Amino acid sequence: MTSADPWQTGEVAGPKKAAVITKPAMVQAFIGRARHPVLLIGHRAATIDIGAKKLVDYLLDLARVHQIPVIATGHVNKALRERGYTCAVILPAVEAGQRIADPSWGVTEGKGSCDLAIIAGLPYPMAWTLLSGLKHAAPHTKTISLDNTYQPNATWSFANISLKDWQESLEAISADAGTGGSADV
Repeated sequence: MTSADPWQTGEVAGPKKAAVITKPAMVQAFIGRARHPVLLIGHRAATIDIGAKKLVDYLLDLARVHQIPVIATGHVNKALRERGYTCAVILPAVEAGQRIADPSWGVTEGKGSCDLAIIAGLPYPMAWTLLSGLKHAAPHTKTISLDNTYQPNATWSFANISLKDWQESLEAISADAGTGGSADV
């Protein structure tokens, strides 16, 4: 059973809350429509086991398949390098959130500002705060939380889902099923 209630129930997100991602094709469609997406990988991604892989493995598959620039926080860059990924921008999470909110900043030189930020692997309260800041200070940027706990401050978020459902969703999102944004959303 899934739930679209904040995992940390003592916090109130306000009247504008995340739409629930009901199928992985939705995420593929959002990525396909984005002009300048970025993937923010938190340090917990290197330690979270999902089946036989770590969360960081699924996120790297996503970045590679959809050609999304990566921002690495904390010590997750070591895990990225161990997996052969050497082109991540390394920033503290708070600074990454501030840069994503800045319409004059682009993660790739010469490209436009970030219009889609995909976030996973941060501690829940940190992701909550970062997403709240983006929701209020960066109306030009849509956000997706790929953690298995509902993040009401994101634009789109999974509901509180089981590890099995999370694994299936991450596998489907990282699959190369074409990123033309034509999925039924």
